[in-house]
Amino acid sequence: MTAANHSAALAPYAAQDGQTQGRRHPEPPPDYRTEFQRDRDRIVHSNAFRRLVYKTQVFVNHEGDLYRTRLTHSMEVAQIARSIARALNLNESLTEAICLAHDLGHTPFGHAGQDALNDCMREYGGFEHNLQSLRVVDELEERYAEFVGLNLTFECREGILKHCSLNNARTLGDIGLRFINRQQPSLEAQLANLADEIAYNNHDVDDGIRAGLLTLEQLREVTLVRMQLEAVQSKYPALQGRRLVHETVRRMINHLVVDVVQTTTAQVKAAAPASIADVRLQAGYLVGMSEETRAQHIELKQFLRDNLYRHYRVQRMTLKARKVVHALFQAFFEDINLMPDEHRLAAASLEAREGKTGRARAVADYVAGMTDRYAIGEHERMFVPSERS
Repeated sequence: MTAANHSAALAPYAAQDGQTQGRRHPEPPPDYRTEFQRDRDRIVHSNAFRRLVYKTQVFVNHEGDLYRTRLTHSMEVAQIARSIARALNLNESLTEAICLAHDLGHTPFGHAGQDALNDCMREYGGFEHNLQSLRVVDELEERYAEFVGLNLTFECREGILKHCSLNNARTLGDIGLRFINRQQPSLEAQLANLADEIAYNNHDVDDGIRAGLLTLEQLREVTLVRMQLEAVQSKYPALQGRRLVHETVRRMINHLVVDVVQTTTAQVKAAAPASIADVRLQAGYLVGMSEETRAQHIELKQFLRDNLYRHYRVQRMTLKARKVVHALFQAFFEDINLMPDEHRLAAASLEAREGKTGRARAVADYVAGMTDRYAIGEHERMFVPSERS
C-alpha cells in the first residue's frame, strides 16, 4: 500500500503519512513502506529495543522466565493500541512505533532504577525515562552513516515524549513547543499513553498472582476484577488455575478497550476536529475512558500500589536496585576510566563541552542503558571481592 492509499483509509484527524512534519535530517521517502512504518522498523532493529528483553517491568528479569520484561510489556502495549487505533481509523503504524519506543530509555530495575538515577542526577538536570527515550532515538543509537540516532519522524518523537517540564521543553526545539504552548499531541500519541496504562495495570495483576504476591480472592475487592471474575466463573464454574486467571485478565483488558473506543468515538464526534492540527488545539485529550471505567481503572491502580508494589518482597528488590544504581553511578562519575572505552570517551567529550553536567549525563547514559543482569554483573565486578583473588 502506498502512503497515499494508506492515508486515504484514515480519519481526517489521524496522523497522515504524507503530511508528516518530517525528520531532523531530511531523507528520501522510503520504498514500499510508509514513513511511520520506517520508524517502527528502525526502532525494532535498534540496540536499545533488544536490551529491553532483560530489563525489569516489576520483577527482576532473572527471577522467572514468564514475568513481563520491558520488551514484552512494550509489545503488549503495541498490541492493545493497534487494536484501538484500527477501530478508530487512526494511524496504526505510528501508534505501534510510539508504543514500541516509549520505554527505550528506561533504566534497569524498572521505576526503582529510574528513581535512583534521578537522585544521582539531581544536581545535573535530573533523569526522566521519557526524556531518555527521546535521547536514545535522537543521539545515542549508532546505526546510520548520515546521522546519529534513528532520525525518526516528528510525530513519533512527539509521542515518545509523554511528559516534559517547561525548563526541559525550552531546550528541545520543535518537539518541546506543545508543552510551552499547552497543546495536545496527536491522537496516536494519546492512545499510546493510555494503552501503556491498560497494559501494565492488567498484566501486573497476572504477574502478581504468578509470583504469589496476590490472589484472585484478594483481588475480588477491586470492582474491575470482580466484575470479570464473576462473569467467568458464572459461565465456566469448573475453570481453575492459570486458565481462570488468564480468562479474567483477558476480559478486563477487553472491557477497557471497548470503553476507550466508545468513549473516544463520542468525544471526537463532539469536538469534531477536521485535522490533526485541530486535535492539537483541543483543551485536553480526546482519547480516554468513561468516568465510570476510569474510576474502576484508578481503583485497580491503587490496589496494585498498596498490595503489589509495596509488598515487602518487591520493596526488597527495590532496595537492592537502588543500591546497585547509586553505587555504579558514583563510581563511574568519580572515575570515568572505570567505564568501557566508548562510554569513557563520550564522558570526556561531554565534560569538555558541558563540565560536570556533561560527565554526569554520559555516566547516566551508560547506567540507564544497562540490562538488569549487566548492572548486577558490573556491580559484582566492581565491589564484590573475587573468590579467586
